[in-house]
Amino acid sequence: MALIAFYILSTVVVLSALFVVAARNPVHSVLWLILAFFTSAGLLVLIGAEFLAMLLVVVYVGAVAVLFLFVVMMLDIDFAELKQGFQNYLVVGVLVALALLAEIGIVAAAATFGGGTQFNASPGAATNAEALSKVLYTDYLLLFQMSGIVLLVAMMGAIVLTLRSRPSVKRQNIAQQTGRKRKDAVELKDVRPGQGI
Repeated sequence: MALIAFYILSTVVVLSALFVVAARNPVHSVLWLILAFFTSAGLLVLIGAEFLAMLLVVVYVGAVAVLFLFVVMMLDIDFAELKQGFQNYLVVGVLVALALLAEIGIVAAAATFGGGTQFNASPGAATNAEALSKVLYTDYLLLFQMSGIVLLVAMMGAIVLTLRSRPSVKRQNIAQQTGRKRKDAVELKDVRPGQGI
């Protein structure tokens, strides 16, 4: 049964990956990409890597592919020019696809006939996620924390680089707020009886 599921899922992955490249509409291409990610997660579940499958769905489908979809939908795309570019680079695309297919064949042959090694981080672990978390949070804790700091700094750098002063956008000036005087913040009105302000 697992072999039948593997053949079905792998066929869907290959077809959806082909449609990602061949789709004329960029929105359809991103939707095919999401299908390829979901089906790849199914293949990871079949080999017992449920943590990687969950990570693929959460990170790639939940963040990257949806971001691609929003960016593509917000762009003003000239489909006639896109079609012309597709025809111009068709030969180069076919050559790159053949090179990638040859690489996949080499890796598959090496794994089949070379007797590849299998990652077994913690033999006593019940699941793949437990084995991965034991290794990640014990042996490689410092590297894990350092990679998190690098990602945080990269995120803050991207935010700083995209901030630019625009006259139509009001910004908070903290130095001006904390350094204001009482006479600038409070205005006394002399209200006469029977009249409003």
